[in-house]
Amino acid sequence: MYLTTLSGAEGVSDGLLATMFEARKRIFVDLLGWDVPVVAGRFEVDQFDDPHAVYLILSDESGQHLGSARLLETDRPHILDTLFPELCENAVPTGPTIREITRFSLDPRQNARQRRHVRDTLVFALADHALANGVEVYTGVAGISWLQQILAFGWQCEPLGLLRENGRTLLGALRIAITPETPTLLARAGLVCEPCVPSQPIRCAA
Repeated sequence: MYLTTLSGAEGVSDGLLATMFEARKRIFVDLLGWDVPVVAGRFEVDQFDDPHAVYLILSDESGQHLGSARLLETDRPHILDTLFPELCENAVPTGPTIREITRFSLDPRQNARQRRHVRDTLVFALADHALANGVEVYTGVAGISWLQQILAFGWQCEPLGLLRENGRTLLGALRIAITPETPTLLARAGLVCEPCVPSQPIRCAA
């Protein structure tokens, strides 16, 4: 497994980015039925896929997407403040040390065991990226089933407000504090960081 960190979307036809955008289309459009933009019938790309976005992408030896997450700066327009500010009981958390996790994706062509391994490794990668880059807080928006998983990961995570109906599901916003203890908390909760070749080191707690 390989971890690649990319800053800014320079075009959906660019190798690893293309496999990520294709996977996002399979997940969010084909599987979940989201009403989001699709480019050339193949790529799920929205207005937040701009030069300021950062992508953490896990891939196999052939360069095929296994899992990914997009990070957005919160002192710029992002999903929580632009589309779902009502999910926050108080002001939407923003600032230079806060990033929003969006489009957390696990390629559906994997079986459940493989997706679990990729999920855990990607969560560790998010924690490590934050620690290496001065990010102290992550925020995010999630449906109820995914929100319950995030809250159970063992890190310091809290809802930002009450759940609200959105179509056929309930949505909630959350805040995740990242500290040097976060990787250990994840491991204590049962998450396992799989061996991989990173472009930045992933801190795997014992």
